Amino acid sequence: MHQFLLFSAEVAAARAAGKAIVALESTIISHGMPYPQNVQMAREVEQIIRDGGAVPATIAIIGGKICVGLSAEQLELLGTAPDALKVSRRDLPYALAQNKLGATTVAATMICAELAGIQVFVTGGIGGVHRGAATSFDISADLQELAQTSVAVVCAGVKSILDIGLTLEYLETHGVPVLSVGQRGFPAFFTRESGFDADFQIDAAAEQAAFIHTKWQLGLKGGVV
Repeated sequence: MHQFLLFSAEVAAARAAGKAIVALESTIISHGMPYPQNVQMAREVEQIIRDGGAVPATIAIIGGKICVGLSAEQLELLGTAPDALKVSRRDLPYALAQNKLGATTVAATMICAELAGIQVFVTGGIGGVHRGAATSFDISADLQELAQTSVAVVCAGVKSILDIGLTLEYLETHGVPVLSVGQRGFPAFFTRESGFDADFQIDAAAEQAAFIHTKWQLGLKGGVV
C-alpha cells in the first residue's frame, strides 16, 4: 500500500470485492463552482456512478494524504474552504509534505488514480493548448500527463476557449488516442461538436475496454481520451 494513500471505507470495500471503481477530480468542487451547487454536483455525479454499478472515488489531498473517496464532511470542506490549493503534478509534493488542503486537477487525479490502481477517471473538460500558445507556451499539464500516465479519461472533450485543433495535434504527437462515443465529432466541453473529429469512434463499452487493454498490453504507456 502506498504510504500516502488513504481509501474511504466504500472504496476500500470495492477494492476488496473487485468492483469497478471510477476516479473523480475535485478541482471542480473547490474552484469551478460556487457553494452549495459545487457539493450538490459532486454528490449527484457520485450517485450517477453508483447507479451505473460502479463505485465513485473522488480524490483530494487532506491531512497529508491522498484521499481516494471522500466523506460527506470532506466534500463540504472542499466546497467551502477558501484556501484549498489547486493541485497539479508540480504541486503534489508540496501539498502532501505541508499538510495542505488540496483539490486535484485532471493531471494530479490521473497520477493519484494510477497509484491507487484505478484505471478509469471521469471529468468534465480536460485542459489543452491555449490560444496564443506559440508565444506564451501556455499548455495544460493535463496533456503531458495523458502522454505518460496509464489512465483512461472519460470527458466532454476540452474546454471550448482553448485551441482545440492544436490540442488534438499535441495528443497525436504524444501518442494519446482520442475515442468518441456515439458520434465521430470531438466535443468542446458544453457543445457536442467542435468542428474536429476524434481519432476513432467506438460506441460499445466492451470494444472500448478491449481497445484500452490492448494499448496497455502492448506496453504503450499513457492514457486514452
